Amino acid sequence: MPEAPDSLAFRRSSYTTARGQDCVEVADLPGAAAVRDSKHPDAGYLVFPAAEWRAFVDAVKTGRL
Repeated sequence: MPEAPDSLAFRRSSYTTARGQDCVEVADLPGAAAVRDSKHPDAGYLVFPAAEWRAFVDAVKTGRL
């Protein structure tokens, strides 16, 4: 059962603009990451296994995405 959004500690990237547009928020889960749209936090979130989330973040950081 996914955790309730209120119990998750979502955070934004330090690269978020001052206007805060087009951002996602991420929360740590045991062995996974929860990701949601910062403009619509009540719309729910997606859960990605930790290995997949690390691969995604690495691809973004190295310019492959």
